Amino acid sequence: MSSQIAFITGATSGFGAACARRFAVEGWRLILCGRRQERLDELRAELAATTPVHAFPLDVRDEAAVNAAVAALPAEFAAVDLLVNNAGLALGLEPAQRCDMQDWRDMVDTNIKGLLFCTRAILPSMVERNRGHVVNIGSVAGTYPYPGGNTYGATKAFVKQFSLNLRADLLGTKVRVTNIEPGMAETEFSLVRFKGNDGKADQVYQGVEPLSAEDIADTVYWAATRPAHVNINSIELMPVCQAFAPFAISREG
Repeated sequence: MSSQIAFITGATSGFGAACARRFAVEGWRLILCGRRQERLDELRAELAATTPVHAFPLDVRDEAAVNAAVAALPAEFAAVDLLVNNAGLALGLEPAQRCDMQDWRDMVDTNIKGLLFCTRAILPSMVERNRGHVVNIGSVAGTYPYPGGNTYGATKAFVKQFSLNLRADLLGTKVRVTNIEPGMAETEFSLVRFKGNDGKADQVYQGVEPLSAEDIADTVYWAATRPAHVNINSIELMPVCQAFAPFAISREG
């Protein structure tokens, strides 16, 4: 069994749950958190026979709760080797002039602030031990704009730049930082974006073969298991059914 410890946020579904299963297979000890207690309990029951698991409900938007959870980690889980900042979401697809401001607030609070709170709580220990790895789950939306992607894309652009700046700050240490930027992937992402509207969510994936949560988990695992002197700055991946459109032009008349 590996002595490595992975702390995965948003572990109750999608990329987070797939990462938990991928690292469990390799014997990593797991710290799993998310907002849905029932799903956490199910995942812990599934994986505990394979590897030690410490799981607890956590809303990453709550800075005090994040700090308290990290401070209360059992001794056998305290030396976190890998932080996977996976918790995040997209809400709505309306143009900026018609958006729901609460959706914008929720995306900023989760995708930006939650990532900051978790990173700041765990990073000092990594630096003190001179080892560790922060893997941030970004998105191609942080590089390539699309209609309705307004605030979601902006939050993922923040993830991209924050990851690069972390690398600059950590120069001289052996702590690594990677930004994983998936394209279209079929998880609960669209179901959350459309607030439980199954019909709209299903339409997103009609007639295509998107990435899977397991594809992203494999990518995270690969980046995390490179030799200690190798830092993977970023990985951008898309399904082959997805590419780039021409520039949009609005013509009058």
